[in-house]
Amino acid sequence: MKIKSILFVVIAMGALTACSHAGGGMPNFGDDEYPVRTVSAQGAAMQTSYPATIKGIQDVEIHPKVSGFITKVCVKEGQTVAAGQLLFTIDAETYQAAVRQAQASVNTAKAQARTARLGYQNGQKLYKSNVIGQYELQSSQNTYVSAQAQVAQAQASLASAKEMLSYCFVKSPSAGVVGSLPFKVGALVSASSTLTTVSNISTMEVFFSMTEKDILDMTKTNGSASAALASIPGVKLQLADGTIYDHPGKVVKMSGVIDSSTGSVSMIAHFSNPERLLKSGGSGSIIVPHDNSNAIVIPQGCTLEVQNKIFVYILGDKNKVKYTEIQVDPQNDGKNYVVTGGLHVGDRYVTNGLAKLSNDMKIKPITPEQYEKKIAESEKLGSKQNSASGVIKTLSGK
Repeated sequence: MKIKSILFVVIAMGALTACSHAGGGMPNFGDDEYPVRTVSAQGAAMQTSYPATIKGIQDVEIHPKVSGFITKVCVKEGQTVAAGQLLFTIDAETYQAAVRQAQASVNTAKAQARTARLGYQNGQKLYKSNVIGQYELQSSQNTYVSAQAQVAQAQASLASAKEMLSYCFVKSPSAGVVGSLPFKVGALVSASSTLTTVSNISTMEVFFSMTEKDILDMTKTNGSASAALASIPGVKLQLADGTIYDHPGKVVKMSGVIDSSTGSVSMIAHFSNPERLLKSGGSGSIIVPHDNSNAIVIPQGCTLEVQNKIFVYILGDKNKVKYTEIQVDPQNDGKNYVVTGGLHVGDRYVTNGLAKLSNDMKIKPITPEQYEKKIAESEKLGSKQNSASGVIKTLSGK
């Protein structure tokens, strides 16, 4: 019985060897066979991202116009306020006294003006009766005019005092959301103190910068800076947590000056903010999409990266490969590169086995389909060999 088992194992091993020779073992790749693909143009949806800063469409710093102690804080941080709504009150006693004094001055000036008017009217009657001369009449008239001027001056002082008093009641100049409140009741503030910031966040302005080269390319393509601005499609906003903001934005402004220190141009995009998710002072990235109908796209697996440079093997004359550097768009999807230089439509490049190649090496090109077919045959044959090996181990008692 033992002898029969041994003979069966020998026969099985012979059969396995025969299958291996018949199928050629691993796929019948020659040492010089490599898959090669021809470069063609295709449409590519590309996008470029730029660091961005988020601000309300109107951020107003609130400063008091008068110095004094805060007597009341009428709002809370994050509260939505309307234009003209009271935010703070500042101790107004001194300014109220100034108003009362100015009002008294107005009353005195008016009384003096009434007296001067009576003197002038009486002078006119005396002049007609030839009791006084022209000099006396003119003097009474001048006194009356001067008294009227004193009234106007006193009224101006009263208006100024009332305005100073009104500054003790700090109101919001616009609708928006209240920012931080660094000063509490009892704090002494002056015109240099920033009481808070009121931000209109119904629409957000997102600031970012584009390179001078990008702006020049767009301007040349569209004919003018305004046309270039209008040609920019709707943009997206990537938030600080990596998610994309639900509402699209539109680039609405472009600076007319290039920043000499960075070589960039400041841009502003507007985003609606109905849910008030965006906050003034936040950060993110602006994503500008653009389509390229004649792009050269190659898989990243067909390239080699050496010292931050990208290389491919291009098939040249006499089937010799050339180790060639290519330029790619820095923005990619993690799987493919959009080639901007070094590779042209009609070129042929090696797609697999790059680690075994060297410059000027002669190869036998095959199509990617042939390559995939041989890979499939290899996997199928390997599966059969593994099955046969399992049978042999079982029969041999191992």
